[in-house]
Amino acid sequence: MKSLYSVAIHPSGEIIALVKSMKEQLAVAIGWFNSKNSVAHITINEFEADENLLANVKKQLTVICDALEPVAIHFEGFGTYPTNGAFFISPDEASKMALKTIMKRINDSLRVPAKFKSSDPHLSIARKLTPEKIETAHQLFTTLDMNFVCHSVVIRKFNPEKKQFEVTDTFLFHSNTSAFPVQGSLF
Repeated sequence: MKSLYSVAIHPSGEIIALVKSMKEQLAVAIGWFNSKNSVAHITINEFEADENLLANVKKQLTVICDALEPVAIHFEGFGTYPTNGAFFISPDEASKMALKTIMKRINDSLRVPAKFKSSDPHLSIARKLTPEKIETAHQLFTTLDMNFVCHSVVIRKFNPEKKQFEVTDTFLFHSNTSAFPVQGSLF
């Protein structure tokens, strides 16, 4: 049987706690919203897999992450996607480029039929907000300065009972650039 999975970047525990607090503050101001209970993360992709495909994905991520280098990330502001009502925390430009490089390397190298691939790194606070609720969020949150070292990616499995993804595996970056094969010859 296939399950839904996601490859994502989890920030530090401190940032996860801060984002949770921000979501709670926003809920007091506007009520419940989509993504309210989601743990802070940066989505790289989503895919469906059975146990055999998942085992293969884990092997691939082990090799891919062995070659990736940890990178310092700085979040400095807020943004929106007006078309889907998203309000999110955005990285500074240098961090955005570093995260995009990681995301592209994983998405280009991972041999799995992805249902969704992300190319714009951000930490979602809320989704499907009305323009008025987005304005409230902008008034509530005006400044931000958060840092963490991105040193891993995780696999998250969707729990249909909780309607949330839960981390099942972590893949550390080892900076072993000689370990990364030529694109197209990974598996």
